[in-house]
Amino acid sequence: MPPKFDPSQVVDVYVRVTGGEVGAASSLAPKIGPLGLSPKKIGEDIAKETAKDWKGLRVTVKLTVQNRQAKVSVVPSAAALVIKALKEPERDRKKTKNIKHTGNISIDDVIEIAKVMKPRSMAKELTGTVKEILGTCVSVGCTVDGKDPKDLQQEIADGDVEIPQD
Repeated sequence: MPPKFDPSQVVDVYVRVTGGEVGAASSLAPKIGPLGLSPKKIGEDIAKETAKDWKGLRVTVKLTVQNRQAKVSVVPSAAALVIKALKEPERDRKKTKNIKHTGNISIDDVIEIAKVMKPRSMAKELTGTVKEILGTCVSVGCTVDGKDPKDLQQEIADGDVEIPQD
């Protein structure tokens, strides 16, 4: 039997959900049931928190649980931030499948995303983080300033494109 849970200690639980939708309580139950929380209520809290900014996007949500109270905060992935920067109309996840994100974002958007992702990046400098985000743009399928992100990565490596260091 697992050790007794102390409700006063802080516990972080990470859950991947679709923004703005109440996920299945059955998927939340194994993670938050032992903490003495209601999966249905937590699902509604997550849906409310992600509804305005992340509707229809898959995002990771961090639940900080202390004294049987859960605080919901969104931890966006690079892909979610890139798709959000494309400003596509929101779609119904059940009706449209395998969507191709054929949009265009600016290099400034990429740098902003890199600044958000910098604490979670393995790169030493912002330039490396920008290259990581450009790699995400390749996998999402969008272009940056009308160019292929791979070409832009090469231009950054060659020193043709300057990335600010702040």
